Order: sequence, then structure tokens, then C-alpha cells
Amino acid sequence: MKILALETSAVTASAAVTEDDRLLAQSFQNSGLTHSATLMPMVSDLLKNTGLALQDMDVIAVAAGPGSFTGVRIGVAAAKGLAWPEDKPCAPCSTLESMAWQCAHVGGEICAAMDARRNQVYCARFRAEGGALIRLTEDRAMGLDELAAEVRAAAAPQTLVGDGAHLVRAVLKGQGLPCALMPPHLLYQTAWGVARCALELARGGGLISAAAMAPSYHRLSQAERERLERMK
Repeated sequence: MKILALETSAVTASAAVTEDDRLLAQSFQNSGLTHSATLMPMVSDLLKNTGLALQDMDVIAVAAGPGSFTGVRIGVAAAKGLAWPEDKPCAPCSTLESMAWQCAHVGGEICAAMDARRNQVYCARFRAEGGALIRLTEDRAMGLDELAAEVRAAAAPQTLVGDGAHLVRAVLKGQGLPCALMPPHLLYQTAWGVARCALELARGGGLISAAAMAPSYHRLSQAERERLERMK
């Protein structure tokens, strides 16, 4: 199964082509340039350099959230645009689960976290066993102290991954809770993680049409929150 995967949920941008669980090619940028300017050229170069075409892809996968509202929208819109002409099935992947796949080989408990601002993180916890992931919590936005209390109750060392990992590490270490960061090349979101998550979705019958795919934000945008405040 060939998968074209996109990751634009935060500052970094990434695209990858995989065949089953084998990475054929990946492009990654953490340059600060906008995803709208970099993503499609990355995809075009990947396909050209692998000698493949969009028609050769079996699945179009994307990190569908949580994450930056703008970044997630760009990724989902691009995935829909790529999938629609050929009626390719789509895999709307959890950004957090996709990150957790990057450290599934480590074993033990994994906390995937993204900076959600306002002293919160988007996070989910997993346990890795034999190269597989077992989900321990749903994706959610929560306060750092609330997450620390959950980790304390779990009584297990945490492997931290994601652009919010440094925030979580500071809080956990401050409370004497054992944790470790993934190395820099595995710390941030990558399209390979999205592709690996998509493979699990495909195996479990979780693929959907481009028309059915939508972002998953997990909380209201700042504009929506401000509008609700004005209405009180």
C-alpha cells in the first residue's frame, strides 16, 4: 500500500511517501516559511524523485488535528485537493498519535504534546508494546498541571514527543516526575508518523472519502472564544 502523507499541524512542514511500513522518501522543513508556499512543491519533488505519480498512491493521509488552526486547515485542504480528482481514499490522522508512532520502538508510556498556548497543551498518552501503540487517553486540550497530576497517578516514566514536549518536561521535572525527551530528529511532527498512523487506519477500515474529511481542532478558535465572550 503506497501512502502520500502530509504534516502541517505546527511550525514544521513535512511530506512523505511510504509503501506499507517502509519509508520511500520524506521532506521536512522547519524554516519558518508558510505551509501554503512550501507544501505542494515538497509533494511535487517527492513524487518526481521517487519516480511515482499521484495515480500510484493508494491513500492520501494528513495530520487532521489537533494543532495550529491555520496549519491543520492547509493540510486538510491540500489532502482533499490531491485525493478528489482520482477519488483516492483518505486517512485523517490524529496529530498526536502520529507523533507517538515516532517513538513506538522505545517502549513504555509516551506522552505526545503540542503547545496549545494559554498554559495548555494538546496531548494524548500511549503505551508502546512490541512496536505497537495502545492508546491510554483521548486527544484533548488540558492544563499542564492537570496533565502532571494524570502522569503522577499513572506512576510510569514518560517519553515526551512533540513541540510541546519541552513545556511538559519542565512541569514534570519540577514535580519530580520521571520523563525523557525524544532526540531532536524525532521530537517534532513528521509525515512519516502520519503515514504510519494511516497504515493502522487502513488496516482497521478507517479510511474515508475526501468529501468526508474535516479538521479536528479539539477546542474553539480564539475568534470564536472572543465572540462568545462578547455575547455574555
